[in-house]
Amino acid sequence: MIKMTKIKNGYVRGIAAADPRVISYKGIPYAKPPVGEYRWREPQPCEDWIGVRDCIEFSPISMQSIPGTDQENIYTKEWNVDSDITMSEDSLYLNVWTPAKSPQDKLPVFFWIHGGALQWGNSAEMEFDGERLARRGIVVVTINYRLNVFGFFAHPDMLGDMQEGNLNVGNLDQQMALRWTKENISAFGGNPDQIVIGGQSAGGGSVLTQLNCAENKGYIQGAIISSGIIGDPFKNRFSVTLEEAMENGKNFLEFLGVSSIEQARKLPAEYIRDKNDEYGKFWGTVIDGTFQTDTIFQNIKKKVFLDVPLLLGWTNNEFWTQAESQDEKELKQEAHRIFGDEKIHWMKLLGFESNQGINLEKSRVNSMEIGTRMFCEIEEDIEYSSQKYVYEFGAEIPGIDDPGAFHSSDLWFFFETLAKCWRPFVGKHYDLARQMCNYWVNFVKYGNPNGKDLTGSTMEEWNSFSSSTPNIMYFYDTPKQKRKVVSEMQQFYIDYIKRGL
Repeated sequence: MIKMTKIKNGYVRGIAAADPRVISYKGIPYAKPPVGEYRWREPQPCEDWIGVRDCIEFSPISMQSIPGTDQENIYTKEWNVDSDITMSEDSLYLNVWTPAKSPQDKLPVFFWIHGGALQWGNSAEMEFDGERLARRGIVVVTINYRLNVFGFFAHPDMLGDMQEGNLNVGNLDQQMALRWTKENISAFGGNPDQIVIGGQSAGGGSVLTQLNCAENKGYIQGAIISSGIIGDPFKNRFSVTLEEAMENGKNFLEFLGVSSIEQARKLPAEYIRDKNDEYGKFWGTVIDGTFQTDTIFQNIKKKVFLDVPLLLGWTNNEFWTQAESQDEKELKQEAHRIFGDEKIHWMKLLGFESNQGINLEKSRVNSMEIGTRMFCEIEEDIEYSSQKYVYEFGAEIPGIDDPGAFHSSDLWFFFETLAKCWRPFVGKHYDLARQMCNYWVNFVKYGNPNGKDLTGSTMEEWNSFSSSTPNIMYFYDTPKQKRKVVSEMQQFYIDYIKRGL
């Protein structure tokens, strides 16, 4: 086992995981602390150290709302359980789990980006323990990155010749960590030429932004996107234009009581965090012309978006969208507002022209499914060649809250960390998690999720997805592949959204 190794900046020492055949390294710095003059600037290379650095504890989490305080939030009980967890602006660290016996093993690498709407989250969350994945013969890397206003603040003074900082620094942190992995992972027995990146929710969206940067070609050999592509004609979730982001930035400086970025860099991080909570705005990735030269879908059309094998999907109880009005007159107005001249067809689909009356339930669709199908359809239109493996997660989730397969519930399964959860999972859940973890690891290894279960039996065949053969792996009680044809309403939404991209 590799319990101590030499990386570019110095020696690091890890510690045996619960399984002593896996060594974990926690809290390895991949960039200089982004404090003081480095706040809102691109990450800088980490400085060297002398001696051996013990990497046995997670680093502080990135600045964000104090976790674990909102008892009404399902995620508070699920995994944001420690309101005393250490938090710091000095948070650009990553973690490695490796089963390798020597640096010459060249094992495939899984690089994980956590979610949290780009506002919250951290790599120390208990569901992200990489041990179970690593036991199957891959090296796992999980990272912290700057969040919310610390990671995605935008201001006019950041543009032009006299830049006062960089846009999208949270995404640039992710990119720096990816490049660190390429440069250093061989020291942990990983293969720098076989890195698959993955993420869920905003982590999945972050995977998309990394694929949307041509400079990352050669760093990424595949990608896993879990619940990360939203298609919603009724709501524009989390997305802002560059102009809106700039206006938010100007307003936020005023809210802080300062007149320049230079002054804001001198404020305590805790003060900015708390004022950001009061401000109540979401900060996110914007098209800056450099890291993100254009939108994801426009760059797919230009063949700038990276063409790599994909595993992607959704849970069956997340981000539902539908027409909201119950009044026929208001609903017709809403149809006209959303779809314009398309309203006649839309109203027909809802039953306006039938004797049965309005059927609002027909308008209700899973916006993550819409987004994922739309993404696959657009890549297919532009003749991207890489395979796509699509799934729907709908396992019965036990607990007094009876939540269904809610957004993020699949994390416990493909990381195979159910034993860390408070929920009373039983045998069928552990069987499903074992197989999902198998599929994910196989994809990291081969660009194809198929193979044998740890029991030695061959798992359900998972074929690639296309519009003509819409194969979807259903992770319910057991894995089962089915062909799920897009509904007329879903296709109508997809066509409408595509025309507006």
